[in-house]
Amino acid sequence: MASKLYTFPPLGRVSQVPSELIFFSVVLEPVDHNAEKPWEICLWHSSDEQPWEEMVLAAVPRTESPAFLQPDSSSPTRIVYGGTLPMLLSLRFTIKYRSSPTEPWTWARDELGIDDGLVIMNAKDQCLLTDDLSDIIHKLNPELKVRSVPSQTPRTQLWTIEAAAAPSENDISSYTDLELGIPWGGFVRYLALVRHSTAWLGPRHGRTHFSLDKDALLCSFLSPKGKHLVLLGISGINNVITLIRSSSNGSVMIHLRSDESTGSTGTLLAAVGDDCESAIAAAMYHARALISFSTHEMRVEEPLTPDSQLTPQWAEEWYDGLGYCTWNALGQRLTEDKLLNAIDCLKENNINISNMIIDDNWQDVDYEGPDSNSFGWKRFEADPEAFPNGLRHTISQVRNKLPSIKHVAVWHALLGYWGGISPHGDIAKRYQTVQVHREGWKVNGPMTVISDRDVWKFYNDFYEFLVECGIDGVKTDGQFMLDTWASAQIRRELTKTYLSAWRAASLRHFYTRTISCMSQAPQILFRQQLSNKTQEIPVRNSDDYFPDVPESHPWHIWANAHNTLFTQHLNVLPDWDMFQTSHKSAGYHAAARCISGGPIYITDVPGQHDLELINQMTGLTIHGNTVIIRPSVVGKTTDAYTGYDEDALLKVGCYHGRAEGTPMLGVFNTRPHILTEIISLGIFPGVVPPTKYILRSHTSGKVSRVLDSKSQAACLGVTLEVGGYDIFTAYPVTQFDSETNGSISTASLGLIGKMTGAAAIEENHFEFRPEGRVLSVTRLKALGTLGLYISNLPNMSIERDFMVTMYGRSIPVHTVTKDKNDDHVLLIDVQKAWLSMGLTPGWGNEFEVNVYFDAEHC
Repeated sequence: MASKLYTFPPLGRVSQVPSELIFFSVVLEPVDHNAEKPWEICLWHSSDEQPWEEMVLAAVPRTESPAFLQPDSSSPTRIVYGGTLPMLLSLRFTIKYRSSPTEPWTWARDELGIDDGLVIMNAKDQCLLTDDLSDIIHKLNPELKVRSVPSQTPRTQLWTIEAAAAPSENDISSYTDLELGIPWGGFVRYLALVRHSTAWLGPRHGRTHFSLDKDALLCSFLSPKGKHLVLLGISGINNVITLIRSSSNGSVMIHLRSDESTGSTGTLLAAVGDDCESAIAAAMYHARALISFSTHEMRVEEPLTPDSQLTPQWAEEWYDGLGYCTWNALGQRLTEDKLLNAIDCLKENNINISNMIIDDNWQDVDYEGPDSNSFGWKRFEADPEAFPNGLRHTISQVRNKLPSIKHVAVWHALLGYWGGISPHGDIAKRYQTVQVHREGWKVNGPMTVISDRDVWKFYNDFYEFLVECGIDGVKTDGQFMLDTWASAQIRRELTKTYLSAWRAASLRHFYTRTISCMSQAPQILFRQQLSNKTQEIPVRNSDDYFPDVPESHPWHIWANAHNTLFTQHLNVLPDWDMFQTSHKSAGYHAAARCISGGPIYITDVPGQHDLELINQMTGLTIHGNTVIIRPSVVGKTTDAYTGYDEDALLKVGCYHGRAEGTPMLGVFNTRPHILTEIISLGIFPGVVPPTKYILRSHTSGKVSRVLDSKSQAACLGVTLEVGGYDIFTAYPVTQFDSETNGSISTASLGLIGKMTGAAAIEENHFEFRPEGRVLSVTRLKALGTLGLYISNLPNMSIERDFMVTMYGRSIPVHTVTKDKNDDHVLLIDVQKAWLSMGLTPGWGNEFEVNVYFDAEHC
């Protein structure tokens, strides 16, 4: 029978569609000797729990089939069937098939082990629900104070839910658990972002029974009617943390921890929307308002850095440069010699990093205790044995050896080091300290920290020392340690002081050149990262990159993609962590970092570099700086409710540009076997009907036919091996009607060969001129090879029909070619042209490429 069968909407999963008419697409991959047989495909379906019916699907012409953009050598025989079916609210379906009318039917569930699919209507014109939350959360606890409040997000509803929290007693926090109720009285899927560990968030998924293994910060529940209920626990108000738990019977529980010495209140927000993201947005916007109202503004002094000076047109941030971190690269015993050797290797390989991060193990610590979690920090100056000439000398050497380095940051823990402050060191003599007790971490027991009185002075003095040494950034780790303190009074008195003092000092001395790490404890997320009163900074978005743990790689990308559903609403830039370019999974991680829209920094062992991979992530500006090609909107999962253990590709969507920009989709196989999936153009973020698009695969370079975003048949077929990945970009198409050649479709593809090369485009437009010529204007922020899609290009001559200019001068004709992967794509090597023409930049850091071609060519 059939080797493989794939459907859209997919079997075994829940899909939402915006229309009452669904187009079902089935792709059949028969074994070779069955490819020519008269296959029959039937859709079995039940609408709104009515009796099951069947619909025979018809063969679909190639022009309406999903676009498979993998290399031809790996493409099996595919037969595509389709059909349109009306629905009301929901529809369950499965597939049966046979190779000829004389053969028995085979059911997808029996042969392929795939459960029924569920399609739920998500019509935007449906009326919103009642204002009574008890109609949404069944068996709503009457002890809770529920209030409907205005929402800042269109087509959403919002409620605050307050629960009484008992006071702490004898310096021990109080804990309260209250039942909330059952969302929707029953749901079809849920997503939870839980405290995966003390320091990090992580996703959990489920179907119709709510069951969590860890406390959740946020949960979203999909109703059988296509609405989404989001619950968000608020922390940081009145020293109360509000989290979500599950009961044994599957209902939602509210879990409160209070450090207040008097009775207080915990707050949960409930938001309902047409989709998960709008409901999350409604809850987050209101959370920001609550936090802003309940807390005093953080004391922030003016930055000492000259970042307020005028900058060129494209405002390059420090994290737009390629970074290098020492952590996995140089081992646990960092020395000046190791660091300088790494710099020499980068220079020898022409890897022009902009940012150097000197990670853990440069500090002078006391080495008292079983491991680094017990070590205390002794003094500001670096370890005298590892850095015998002092930190200033090392930084001077680093900058002299590799002038491309603009910024050097050093690592430190929020409390100094993993074990706090050494009670016998110079720091303990200069600043007042206090002993606290910690628990729930790798090491329990006492630790010494700076007292409330001296925290502000401590950070300012330390950062002044770093600035004097030539340091202009920090990576501040271990921030969750504030939540490991056992004393309710200590947490109550010191948490706000530490968070405010550190943020103010880092802003004053380093502006945005700060990375916040291990800081996903609830009170830090809400008190420090939610406010939009300051500039955003990179914040680590999940647990670490572990190069030597194979099973960690797919989970790392999965967790980051789901965590961003929440962290995109914080005043942060989600940071998906460093990685190694020579690793077996290097391309997998590189694609994830590019699609994330966050910073990119590598941690290569000296001399072990994949230069081609680095080139796919970066570009050279006209001023000679190496920058990452970073999309303007951060990447996140496009499918909130599909679980890690389900056979589905992870799809991470991002977007670059303004109203009519460029959608991008990173696709990753996180499963231990090959996967194929049919993906709708509609899930690309920022696709706007009735715009037409072409899709391009980064890995193969192949381009799809022009796709109509209004059509449900506009789909992409993707097959990925274990550990496989690809990035697909949806380029908006501009169409012209020529007298001689009919309709011509065009699109600017950005920099070809870059994973997210469309993000190099700052502006692009096409003009159809009266004389029958077309002008393409593309403004770029990096050099490389510019691609233009032109539907009639196979019939055109570069020498006869094209002229390309930069700075008003024609570029050499040998720098313009047709793409070998797809002859509809014109390649313009603007980097080679720039060098051969001897061009020099002006004040700005963008440049313009003008392409003229004859639309009336014969």
